[in-house]
Amino acid sequence: MNELIAIKNLQIGSGNDILVHHLSLTLKRGEPLTILGETGSGKSLLAHAIMGTLSSDLNCTGTIALNGEVKSTPERRQYWGHSLTMLPQEPWQSLDPIMKSREQVAEVYKEVQGHSAPQASRAAQAQLSRLGLTDVEHKLPLQLSGGMAQRLAFAAATAAGAGIIIADEPTKGLDNHQRNSIVSILKAQTQDGGLLTITHDVEVAKQLGGKIIVMRHGQVLEQGEASHVLSAPSSDYAKALIAAAPCHWSPMPTGNVKQPLVEVKALAQQRNGVTLFKNLSFTLHCGEVIGLFGDSGCGKSTLGDTLLGLLQPSAGSINWQQQIKRHQKLKLYQDPPSSFSAATSLATLLHDVVRLHKLDPAEISALLSPLNLTDELLCRCSHDVSGGELQRIALLRAMLLSPKLLVADEPTSRLDPITAQQIITLLVDNARQQQCGLILISHDEALLKKVCNKVIYLQDYAS
Repeated sequence: MNELIAIKNLQIGSGNDILVHHLSLTLKRGEPLTILGETGSGKSLLAHAIMGTLSSDLNCTGTIALNGEVKSTPERRQYWGHSLTMLPQEPWQSLDPIMKSREQVAEVYKEVQGHSAPQASRAAQAQLSRLGLTDVEHKLPLQLSGGMAQRLAFAAATAAGAGIIIADEPTKGLDNHQRNSIVSILKAQTQDGGLLTITHDVEVAKQLGGKIIVMRHGQVLEQGEASHVLSAPSSDYAKALIAAAPCHWSPMPTGNVKQPLVEVKALAQQRNGVTLFKNLSFTLHCGEVIGLFGDSGCGKSTLGDTLLGLLQPSAGSINWQQQIKRHQKLKLYQDPPSSFSAATSLATLLHDVVRLHKLDPAEISALLSPLNLTDELLCRCSHDVSGGELQRIALLRAMLLSPKLLVADEPTSRLDPITAQQIITLLVDNARQQQCGLILISHDEALLKKVCNKVIYLQDYAS
């Protein structure tokens, strides 16, 4: 049977809103299929519909067949692990926070493959080694960088050798080398199985090849061979998506920065006994944008946390040139779900900030449109919106507080190129208008060069 997944007239709705419109697709053995589209377009809902993990408040119609047989939701769940697996968009939601990395992967080998404990441990060690994670075998997920956690989640999701892999944004938060490595591994696993990849990264879609479907607002705009669609797209949206890569951006004006905000001298930082960087000196001015570039795990997020006072430096000094309030030193987290409670609505969380800091509630509404958000979206909890939507809500929350220092940790890793360009433009313009010092962390060197006053290459300060 060449047809591993066959979907006919799938429609997903919430109340009267249609989120995915009558979608049909076929995933064939040995032929990658990629769903390309913007954040919030319904891509992840499709993945959850296939797995049978849609939220209970969503309704779903249509048929989903596995290996030629239409299966109900409970029947599809019986395929989990050994035949059908999903690499989730948010690694922190799929990893046990109190289980070490090798144990997380070994557990899959034991429970699904039936390996003995020693066999499972050896297999897990080999799997982690293939993904460049040998040094983190005995670390907990919260001790890992975002890119490392993403690779660990991938290792656990694929350990049981499922023939059908659904990869939901599998390369977000990874540097180019790690991204290419994950793509190669995914492609290799489709030789005798199937790969359905959900992404907003045009480069990933190019590398995967096979078939491609371009989606927007829950509707299919075009589909066909990836090589043809990506080289000669027919829809205006696909053309805009491809053209919105940072390498095509016009350089943003850097402005005239004068007032120093914070001065860093001979800074060094260690994690778990390892020196990440040393002898780092720079001055961040009000309204200035400084980029931090480097591979995953090189200390970019750690440097941001050190500037915010969340970590004490191992050596050197951080000297503030201006007095600013504690709540005006803020961070946009690389992993937005970790900064939102899932127990209440997003609107309630935002209004808590307004009430605590005695702000004008109208400021929330004023920021919705520039961030392409809606009042309806704020009625949901954090786990009921896409990663990209949650990242924009995190930016809204930060902007409410008029920060003077903002550390933006991979703020566009969950966003499609069009939305990323809009958000970066808004973020940088707002920082310069409000005279906020902005530290912009990214794996995308082209993006940093287009928008920053200067870029710090953290590898240059490694031990």
